[in-house]
Amino acid sequence: MRNRATIGEYLAFLSTKYQIDPDQFFHALVSAEKNQEAACGELSIQRRSRNQDKTVMLVAKGQKVVAQFAVSKSFLQEQKNPIRDSLGTRFAGRCSTRKDRGPASLHIRDLRNGMKQISLKAKILEIPEPRMVYTRFGNYATVSNALIEDETGTIKLCLWNEQITSVAIGDTVFIENASMSRFKGESQLKIGRKGKLSNVNQPCTQMEALAQDKS
Repeated sequence: MRNRATIGEYLAFLSTKYQIDPDQFFHALVSAEKNQEAACGELSIQRRSRNQDKTVMLVAKGQKVVAQFAVSKSFLQEQKNPIRDSLGTRFAGRCSTRKDRGPASLHIRDLRNGMKQISLKAKILEIPEPRMVYTRFGNYATVSNALIEDETGTIKLCLWNEQITSVAIGDTVFIENASMSRFKGESQLKIGRKGKLSNVNQPCTQMEALAQDKS
């Protein structure tokens, strides 16, 4: 018995969660594949990349990224809407009752200033010597702008206090609930008070598992 949702079931979950008509959602995906972007209710859809077989889509609600997934060309060329056909399946029904666990895991190339609730897997390349700063809360703290990397690029990650000593160069980390901003003209990733930094070997969020399309 399979234990992973198909792309149709995952998109049916998104359609239900964001109260988007499945036909409108499907047509918006087709339009984004052809025209690079499309609007669908409160959601915006962007074509991030494509090859002969699959297209990677990024779905956002305002500045918040809610999903990223690969969809096959054959799926988008279906005559009948495969999202609507998946609404009554066991997987889609189970997903519609689950609590929101945040956006899908992204890649560094997908990050834009102003994004929030970012989940990301990356490797630590550099951790500069921490420096002492006086914060707006009226206390002193140590900070280091580490350099992290995934297969799509690099970016600075702002580490504070115990975060600095919890990781080392060469570690693979999973970052949750982070945000993107600019400081002194440079983009950087920040982990807020509700965020999390974990050392992991092969992280896989619930959304990632759902978004994987079976070949």
